Amino acid sequence: MSSRKANGNANGTVAGSTHDQKTDYTRWRMRDERGQQIWTYISPEEAAKWPQSIPEKYHLGLPTGLPELPAALKPLDAARNGLRFFSKLQCNLGNWTCEYGGPLFLLPGFIITWYVTNTPIPEHYSIEIKNYLFARQNPDDGGWGLHIEGHTSVYGTAMNYVVLRILGASPEDPRMIKARAMLHKLGGATNGPHWAKWYLSVLGVTSWDIVNPVPPELWLLPDWMPIAPWRWWVHMRQVFLPMSYIWSKKFTYPENQLIRDLRQELFIQPYESIRFGSHRNDIADTDNYNPKSWLLNLVNFLLVWLWIPLFRTKSLVARAEAWTWHLVQREDENTDFANLAPVNQPMNALCCYIHDGPDSESFARHLAHFADFLWVKHEGMLANGTNGVQTWDTSFAIQAIIEAGLEREPEWRPVLESALDYLDSQQIREECRDRESCYRHNRKGAWGFSTREQGYTVSDTTSEALKAVLMMQSLPWAPQPVSDERIHDAIDVILTMQNATGGVSSYEPARGSEKLELLNAAEVFGRIMVEYDYPECTTATVTALSLFGSIDNKYREKDIALFKYRAVDYIRKAQRSDGSWYGAWGICFTYAGMFALEALASVKETYARSARVRKGVKFFLDRQMADGGWGETYKSCETGVWCQHEKSQVVQTAWVVIGLLECGFDDPEPLRRACRLLMQRQKANGEWEQESIEGVFNKSW
Repeated sequence: MSSRKANGNANGTVAGSTHDQKTDYTRWRMRDERGQQIWTYISPEEAAKWPQSIPEKYHLGLPTGLPELPAALKPLDAARNGLRFFSKLQCNLGNWTCEYGGPLFLLPGFIITWYVTNTPIPEHYSIEIKNYLFARQNPDDGGWGLHIEGHTSVYGTAMNYVVLRILGASPEDPRMIKARAMLHKLGGATNGPHWAKWYLSVLGVTSWDIVNPVPPELWLLPDWMPIAPWRWWVHMRQVFLPMSYIWSKKFTYPENQLIRDLRQELFIQPYESIRFGSHRNDIADTDNYNPKSWLLNLVNFLLVWLWIPLFRTKSLVARAEAWTWHLVQREDENTDFANLAPVNQPMNALCCYIHDGPDSESFARHLAHFADFLWVKHEGMLANGTNGVQTWDTSFAIQAIIEAGLEREPEWRPVLESALDYLDSQQIREECRDRESCYRHNRKGAWGFSTREQGYTVSDTTSEALKAVLMMQSLPWAPQPVSDERIHDAIDVILTMQNATGGVSSYEPARGSEKLELLNAAEVFGRIMVEYDYPECTTATVTALSLFGSIDNKYREKDIALFKYRAVDYIRKAQRSDGSWYGAWGICFTYAGMFALEALASVKETYARSARVRKGVKFFLDRQMADGGWGETYKSCETGVWCQHEKSQVVQTAWVVIGLLECGFDDPEPLRRACRLLMQRQKANGEWEQESIEGVFNKSW
């Protein structure tokens, strides 16, 4: 198909139907490896010897054969039915695994990196990734957004269009024509945000002139400087690190026919006429969630017109590239090449390809980890937001079973013991290599969000995992695999997480000023430059320390008391005048409010004793829907105000119920109505089905 015809049909329609391939879903298996489950496509012969498990069937959308259960007459019956179903999804390692999807900007990093390194993309991946992207294409305008419920954007549309073309989708497929028409309506790929322009330059579709500078020299700044990268939020610095190395190398994939075709398909003007340098700051309104500040525009101007042509010497570039490469190596080694997240993982892989070569061990180890982030479901294959949520989900599973009193029933003891074994195996037992020089926070004693191998301390995951361990090991029949010394290690690392405000951040205490947001170049995300206080992280640490204090009131007693005093003071101050708390890691006011009410109750601030708690409860009661539930959309995260969902949501209803129960709310009727809704939504086999997304991070994804 000629590129001219593809471009000419950009706004047209093509008659005919599409016939997408599908893999044989009975051949997908989850392989237990490195503390997680990795989807693997096996041969028919292997499938005959390796029966599909219930978790595999469930996550693929295949019939599980699980029986219908007796109808629940009481909320506790519903909880027991839910556990009967949920326990069947427990994996061999003792954890629970699941889709952690939603973002639509993650797959392009993997696919483009595979492509530009000439790495064959497995056919079964290619088939199911195409299926997923077409399934998640906006049915009205043909585009894609930043996440599956977001509005269409240049970033989502241009990058996922590129993915589909790399994977073999025809430019004359009606869906591709519709996507291209929408992209052109938004001004074409030159109107994409910084990250999109960076990847398109790596691919060779655009010139590096279109990318605002990402100089690795910033990593040479003295640590005392307010803008030094070590002060940035860990996700931002771990993305900027490989991004700056590759920008400095100006790596570009050689031109071929697909690149020439994409140059004709992604822009609204002929490729040959585009002056890419004049489009560095162009961005569509749909993508401009966080507009560049006047300061960032000034910095970019000075870098382009003064720093690069006049002062960026070869020797300085060599020093900067050498230091950034050293830091890339430390990130790889300290995570066993799993890396922090699916944004920096393929970027680090490309760094290794450039520096060590295509046949290097470092590049091969990265490629082996790509599958860690890929998930298969009935719609196809997607990229998860991390390499899983194993520790997080397993911690809450233990807590939920014990809070419901079901640990007293012998049939659940194997489930709990296996889950405890998993948490025991996933606690981080050692510090990073060169921890201080590579700007890593303490991690000995912590639990990461996903696995021990990923290796990053997370404040609330450590707290929730510690609570689960303490609750389990307080049971008379339970084993005691986590020693007092290791519990003390967890307490020690929690006590390092507090900010001067009394609040707690996610991965490490805040290191830089919020004014660094003036240098936020990502455009599509808000509040990403530094760590912030988070009510949900703060409350998790308070409840963990309260539980620990009820078991051991001697270890670091004064330090814990001071930490809790300052943390609770922050939680009080974080409450808004309407009684709510804003949540950053879930949607949104329901999520943070649940945690806040639980934390206040742990220090004896209950509904009966605290006007503050009663105000928080009133905020929820004023928003209870006619059917008894609660529902809030992701727009609450973007706008900072409550955005009512058109339909009540099971998850948010459950969150509110937990908060009301924890704080000792004394009116049974709102709780009765909410529980009735939860019971009505439960399926006959005990499960609750997925409804709308429950979390949006960094305001917009």
